[in-house]
Amino acid sequence: MFTPDGPTFRELAVQALSSIEHGYDLLAPKFDRTPFRTPGPVLDAVADALRPLGPFGAGLDVCCGTGAGTDVLRGLCRDRVTGVDFSTGMLERARAAHRPEPGMVDAEWLRADVRALPFREEFDLAVSFGAFGHFLPRERPLLFARVHAALRPGGRFAFPVAAPPRTGSPAYWALWGFDAAMRVRNALWRPPFVMYYRTFPLSGVLADLGRAGFTVELTPLDALGRRPDGAPRCRLVLARRPG
Repeated sequence: MFTPDGPTFRELAVQALSSIEHGYDLLAPKFDRTPFRTPGPVLDAVADALRPLGPFGAGLDVCCGTGAGTDVLRGLCRDRVTGVDFSTGMLERARAAHRPEPGMVDAEWLRADVRALPFREEFDLAVSFGAFGHFLPRERPLLFARVHAALRPGGRFAFPVAAPPRTGSPAYWALWGFDAAMRVRNALWRPPFVMYYRTFPLSGVLADLGRAGFTVELTPLDALGRRPDGAPRCRLVLARRPG
């Protein structure tokens, strides 16, 4: 939920009518006080699922935003942690807000388009939280290929995927309505602001990861609960670069 000291309706409207980069530059000072920030229980569940697979040497946070996922990496990686985002404002907020605790590695922050990551075989673990709605389906193969190239052989790319809402439920119509409104906005206004909730289906994501060269496992994040039909509310995608 939005907090009283979060962004105002006017600030959100200005952000939504901006480019993605400038919009997040504007939102950055108050981003952590919005529902757009990945909730703590999700971060904790992912960290708990990854911990038995480590320890890891170097970690990469893809589309790091204000650094919530980078803090997860700090608890898992021994040598190096890097957060990458293309919003200068979000990176400035991350740098100011996240200081390493004793015994944790410090983070480096890099402004870059993750579709053109400047790394090759440098990381053992990559994570991403809540950013994939900013990429159109046709952009996923390139994004996944760049992450694959940034990982060392045997490295893993991990991210949570929530179960889709039941068809016809209030959540289903809320997401459908948001995406429809965003498509209308982008048809009528420039620059575009790409943010869709229904363009990241698990079947398509798994196929794109496979084409990028990953082998993929799905791990239920049981700490986040299960739906009435018994299915997990959230899964962790674990994509591994073979070798």
